[in-house]
Amino acid sequence: MTRNLNRSRLLAGTCAMWLSASFFSAAQTQFATETTQPSQIDAPAPAAVQTDSPTMFPHWEHSRFFIGGQANIIFQAHGPFHSPYEGVNSLLPRGEYKTSLLGTLYLGAQVITDPKFALDALFDLESAGGRGDSEALGLAGFTNLDVVRNPNLGSTPYMARAQLHQTIGFTNKLVENSQTQFSVANEVPERRLEFHVGKMSLPDFLDINSIGSDSHLQFMNWTVDNNGAWDYAADTRGYTYGIVSEYDDKVWSARYALALMPTVANGIDLDWALRRASGQNWEFELRKPLLGRLLPPERKGTIRVLSYVNHAHMGLYRDSNKAFLAGEGTRPVIQNSERFGAVKYGFTFNAEQELTEDVRVFGRLGWNEGQHESFAYTEVDQTVEFGGDYSGRRWSRPNDKLGLVFVSNAIKKDHQAYLKLGGLGFLLGDGKLNYAREDILESYYNLHTWRGIYYALDLQFIEHPGYNQDRGPVLVESVRMHVDF
Repeated sequence: MTRNLNRSRLLAGTCAMWLSASFFSAAQTQFATETTQPSQIDAPAPAAVQTDSPTMFPHWEHSRFFIGGQANIIFQAHGPFHSPYEGVNSLLPRGEYKTSLLGTLYLGAQVITDPKFALDALFDLESAGGRGDSEALGLAGFTNLDVVRNPNLGSTPYMARAQLHQTIGFTNKLVENSQTQFSVANEVPERRLEFHVGKMSLPDFLDINSIGSDSHLQFMNWTVDNNGAWDYAADTRGYTYGIVSEYDDKVWSARYALALMPTVANGIDLDWALRRASGQNWEFELRKPLLGRLLPPERKGTIRVLSYVNHAHMGLYRDSNKAFLAGEGTRPVIQNSERFGAVKYGFTFNAEQELTEDVRVFGRLGWNEGQHESFAYTEVDQTVEFGGDYSGRRWSRPNDKLGLVFVSNAIKKDHQAYLKLGGLGFLLGDGKLNYAREDILESYYNLHTWRGIYYALDLQFIEHPGYNQDRGPVLVESVRMHVDF
């Protein structure tokens, strides 16, 4: 009975998304008709060009302005799974389903158009609604990156990004640049220094992977699209204030980012006192084929190495465990051991490689010291992932993608003991723990239907959810609709 009910709900969610697509299509046609009348302004309008990724509206070419947007709806469900017990922060063992909605408006303008000294002003408005299964609790590698971990924040639109982007060129040689919400210029100097200052999300600039970074067109899992061991500075919604400096040369880049940390773990408020709390990040990127002469020179490859150091009001798992075992409280509480001056650090490795015209592979490794509490992103101290995607070009659908990835997450012994004794993190806490690595296998098919409308079917098989081999496994099914404006 439960299984049939879940199937019916899944079918209902799919139908609702198709109806939404029809609405968007009709609205697009009407809007395009109303806005393509001859302009009353004498100045010529910028030419429109369709990008490699189709959008609802053709974007302007050689314009000093950028207007774009996205809408993302994800329906996720899982059936009942084995669970002899559960805690406050557990993934619920009964069948459940949830829908998330995320919409973003991107605005950009070039204040200075000279490519050697270009200055962009960037602004994004965002709304995040809906919920995740079990309120996004119980999994280190949660299944939907669009979910805000505090549903009480609501879906009221908020400022997601507000930045100044400055380019300083060191050569007169210009190279083509794809206009995006992070850079408006069509051409940039081959050797240049760039600065982004303002409100931002660090994964916009660091740990990027063209195969596994976009939860709207690729994989959906938190620890697939970002390195789970990178506890990057961010508030509950994933944003912070900071500065990113980047030097780009022909085949390599180097980046440094300084950003504000939250005042409490997974908190919405940021600590503005940089002397006591900050997140520092360094990344080096080399754009060369990983397999050298074994592949044709046109097969692109990239390696990225990142390190980070966080200073914040964090606690030690070991101190919390000792206090509890000495008779303090009914369970260990990490907040009781928090202090300023705590330092958490880690390292990540990120690689991608084209094998053929249609096949690409990628992988990530991540490690952090694991003694201090997971504070901003997710509860992972060590991770390994590898996967790839396959283009639909072979069956005459070049904008379709098929993807498959495996990721395995782990936590250190003090973190394990904390959860085993009944401690709660900001994501995990089954009341007790029979530890095992959290292993996740995810696959998707992303279907391009019309202009900027895409649908995807996604499956995630999770062994040992929340690092607990007493619970699971669990299969999470997803249907995603994505609209690119």
